[in-house]
Amino acid sequence: MMLSKIAHGLLRLGGWTIVGGLPPVKKAVLIAAPHTSNWDGFWLIVFKIAVGLQLRFFAKHTLFWWPLGNLLAALGAVPVDRAEKKGAVQRALDEFAANDDLYFAMAPEGTRSWKPYWRTGFYRIALGAKVPVMMGFIDYKAKTLGLVKLIELTGDPATDIATIREFYAPIHPRHPKNQGPIEFPPSLYKAMQGEMGEQPGEDTTAQ
Repeated sequence: MMLSKIAHGLLRLGGWTIVGGLPPVKKAVLIAAPHTSNWDGFWLIVFKIAVGLQLRFFAKHTLFWWPLGNLLAALGAVPVDRAEKKGAVQRALDEFAANDDLYFAMAPEGTRSWKPYWRTGFYRIALGAKVPVMMGFIDYKAKTLGLVKLIELTGDPATDIATIREFYAPIHPRHPKNQGPIEFPPSLYKAMQGEMGEQPGEDTTAQ
């Protein structure tokens, strides 16, 4: 309760207004976008604490040193090592299979710098776990942040990314020049057209 009050206070001091609410389902993949600044992660974690949202998210295993590792684990971080044979996507699928209630947050842009495509991990996890996607956002112009729209994926990447793109179109990032297009890489379309078990290699360390 005290941490929630402190988080609400920080949001007020920052001029932020929370919109939307908690996901209306027990399981979902949560998208965190746009991601163009280190401040995005900070404010979204403050939001998480303020509303009491229990979620998991990936973090590089090299960050899990004391005492930072303890703090990350308390916040819901799951360490991921890119050298591991089991990819991050499968780890997330295992988490969904083992839990009756689970929100897994991911930043599909994967980095604060401009990239031509979104990472596909969130998409393959949601499809594989048969869970919906909840759009989380942070808008630096409107000074609003929160979780707003829940979508059921169709399994057609072009249709689904168009729906996601439409939602994020009016959202203003902190650094617009760092925001790339909301599009999947060609490898995903090829994989979805071919064998369903195929997975684009560039995304095995989904973030």
